[in-house]
Amino acid sequence: MSEDTPNEMEHDSARHNEKMAKKKAARDKIMATKTQERGLLIVHTGKGKGKSTAAFGMIFRHVGHGMKSGVIQFVKGAWGTGERTVLEKFPELVTIKAVGEGFTWETQNRDRDVAHARAGWEEAKLLIADPTIRCVLLDELNIVLRYDYLPLDEVLDFLAKRPLDKHIIITGRNANERLIEMADLATEMEQLKHPFRSGVKAQAGVEF
Repeated sequence: MSEDTPNEMEHDSARHNEKMAKKKAARDKIMATKTQERGLLIVHTGKGKGKSTAAFGMIFRHVGHGMKSGVIQFVKGAWGTGERTVLEKFPELVTIKAVGEGFTWETQNRDRDVAHARAGWEEAKLLIADPTIRCVLLDELNIVLRYDYLPLDEVLDFLAKRPLDKHIIITGRNANERLIEMADLATEMEQLKHPFRSGVKAQAGVEF
């Protein structure tokens, strides 16, 4: 195999630099038009793993910037999660509350599930209304809405009237189409492979 000569390498480098300069100029032109700064409604949904993980990553970012956040964990209240353990070490920056006793097929008590969902939603509204809190994560709210534990219209109406500077993140499978339409950013996690199908159970540090 022949090696490139110094002249050929210099030519390739020059072509690369020219290409990147054009790309940067185009990107700078696009970025110059992005002048808004406001709160975002963010939805993470889909069958793939990583919805809550990505959402908690944003909460950790807020902690890193010294911004206050709030977290309501619907459904997963009975689980001990690593995220909750870490965030509870920053009470001055994060308010985190877990409601519920697990997924509906585990509790097998709809009335109790509905009561927990209502309690969590009332807490969520207080966090969203709090002017000192910049970001609120409503973990697994999509599950709550899917099973009609809360009226969809009530939730969407409140979210539509949220403070303009508030970021709200909603996670869970089967996000309602009306919620996706309202969102500023919606991501669907696609599952390609999962160890559960190979007999691997949920593990600390991976799933919770």
